[in-house]
Amino acid sequence: MPPKFDPSQEITVIVRAVGGEMAATASLAPKVGPLGLNAKKVGEDIMKATKDWKGLKVTCELKVKNRVATVAVTPSIASRLIRALKEPPRDRKKVKNVKHNGNIAFSEVLKIAKESLPNTLASSLKQHVQEVLGTAVSIGCTIDGESPRDIQEKVASGKLKC
Repeated sequence: MPPKFDPSQEITVIVRAVGGEMAATASLAPKVGPLGLNAKKVGEDIMKATKDWKGLKVTCELKVKNRVATVAVTPSIASRLIRALKEPPRDRKKVKNVKHNGNIAFSEVLKIAKESLPNTLASSLKQHVQEVLGTAVSIGCTIDGESPRDIQEKVASGKLKC
């Protein structure tokens, strides 16, 4: 039998949810039920916190203390890049395999890299910018009208300053 749960202890639960949509209570219940939380109420809190990320999958951190959950949204770099494309929200059940073939300014890539720098293992901003550009390659978007691979080469050679 597991040890008793101490309600004054702060526990972090990480959940992946679709922004602006009610999280499935069936998937939340096994995670938050043992902590004494109502899965439906936690799902509503996640929905309110992820309104800005409508239609995108984001990671949420639930910090539970004294049977009260606070939600913090920690979006991935891919979610931030797709948001920067300013695409209209789509119905995930009807539209599948979307190609994100928009264009993003390099300044936006720098902004995304600076925001997410504390969560990376890169030792410098230049290396993290290259990680963000690699994610842009996998999404399929362009940076200032050029391929992200071309921009990566320019950053690596020093032609573009970070």
